[in-house]
Amino acid sequence: MKYQNNLAFAKQQDREDTLSHLRSQFHIPKDKSGKEWLYFTGNSLGLQPKSTKEYINQELEDWANLGVEGHFEAKNPWLNYHEYLTDKMAKIVGAKPIEVVVMNTLTTNLHLLMVSFYKPTKEKYKIVIESDAFPSDRYAVESQLKFHGFSKDDIIEWKPKKGEELLQIEDLEKIVLEQGNEIALLLIGGVNYYTGQFLDLKRIAAIGHSKNCVVGIDLAHGAGNIQPNLHESGVDFAAWCTYKYLNSGPGSLAGLFVHEKHAKNKNLPRFAGWWNHNKSTRFNMRQPFDVMEGAEGWQLSNPPILSMAAIKASLDVFDEVGMETLREKSEKLTGYFEFLINKIGSSDIKIITPKNPKERGCQLSIQVKNADKSLHQKLMKKHVITDWREPDVIRCAPVPMYTSFEDVYEMVEILSLTLSEGKGTYVDNENE
Repeated sequence: MKYQNNLAFAKQQDREDTLSHLRSQFHIPKDKSGKEWLYFTGNSLGLQPKSTKEYINQELEDWANLGVEGHFEAKNPWLNYHEYLTDKMAKIVGAKPIEVVVMNTLTTNLHLLMVSFYKPTKEKYKIVIESDAFPSDRYAVESQLKFHGFSKDDIIEWKPKKGEELLQIEDLEKIVLEQGNEIALLLIGGVNYYTGQFLDLKRIAAIGHSKNCVVGIDLAHGAGNIQPNLHESGVDFAAWCTYKYLNSGPGSLAGLFVHEKHAKNKNLPRFAGWWNHNKSTRFNMRQPFDVMEGAEGWQLSNPPILSMAAIKASLDVFDEVGMETLREKSEKLTGYFEFLINKIGSSDIKIITPKNPKERGCQLSIQVKNADKSLHQKLMKKHVITDWREPDVIRCAPVPMYTSFEDVYEMVEILSLTLSEGKGTYVDNENE
C-alpha cells in the first residue's frame, strides 16, 4: 500500500475498511468531555465488547432463577460450558478442538504443562528461554528447576546479538546444536512482549525436536493477534491469556494447547482433579481416576461460568470475522503506523519491532533516546493510552478490531508534538 501522511488519507482508509463496523461493538474509554481516548494498550488489556454484559447477565439471570439446576437447565447449561469455547478458540490459534481447552490462568497452565512435559534427568535438565522473556515465565521456569533440585543457573538464554534487539533463529539453532544433549525444554514466547517480534514456531519446534527437547510456547501476546497455527507448527504445548487481544476482561481465564500427538498418552505425569476425570463417570464419586484424552485432560476444576461468559462474548466477535481478515488489517495498521513514525524524522526515535509485518503482531515498540516515563505520562495527559516499558520504550498496539487509521494518525501527531515541545516541530506532509 502507498501510504500518505495526512488525515484525509487516514479517513479514506477507514471508509474503505471492511472491519470498521467492529469498533462500534466495543466500549472506547472517553475523557470528561466525552471524547474517545486513543487506546493503544490492547496488548495489556483489551477493550470490553458491548455484548459482554448481556452474556454475563444471562448467566446471572439463570443463576438467580434456577440455582444449582442451572448446571443442566440454563440457556447455556453450565456443566459443559467450557465446550462452548473450544471450537472457536481452536480456530484462533490454529489447532484441532481436541488440542485446546480454556481453564485456569496463564502461569498456572504453564506450571501444569511443565509438570507433564518437563521431565529432567541428571544429563538432560536445562531449560531455554529468551533472554528478555516476560518475568512470570522466568519465575515459573526458575521455580520448576528448583523444585526438581536444579538452580536458575540451569537456564540457557537465547539472546539477541550484541547491539541488537531482535532474536535470530540461527542463534537458537547454535544453542541447541551445541547443548541439546543437556536441554530438556524450550519455553519460548511466541510473540515477544517487549519487541513485538513474532517468532517462527514451526522452525523452533523442529530445532528443539532435533535434539529430543520438548518445545512449549507462551502465546500471551500472540493469541488473537497473530496466526500461530499451533497444530501445524508441531510444538508440544502452549498456553495464553485471554484478557489482551481476546478481550475477555482483567484477570480472565487462559487457554491451553497440547498437541494431538500427546492426546492419548495417559501415562504423562500430571496433577489430577475432578474435571480431568472421564466425564462419563465423573459423577460416580467412587471411581478411580481415569484421565480424559486431549487438552481437557489437564483441567482440574469445574469451569467458572461468569468468566467464561465474557470469553464467549469475545470469541463470537472473532468468529464473525476470522483471524485471516484481522491479520490483514493488522498488517496495514502497523505499516501505516511505521510509515508515520518514520516521517517524524527524529534521530531520537527507533522502532525496535521487526520491519517485516509478517514478523510482528499488531504492536510497534518505539524506543525514544534519553526518554523516561514522563513521556508516557505526557501522552496520557493528552488522552493517548500507551504502555511504558523500562528503560525507554513505548509499546503501542493498534488492535484491528477497534483501532482506526485515524486513531493511528492522531496518535503520531500527538507523539510528534510532545517530542518536539521546546525543540521546534518537524512536519513532513509529503506522500511516499
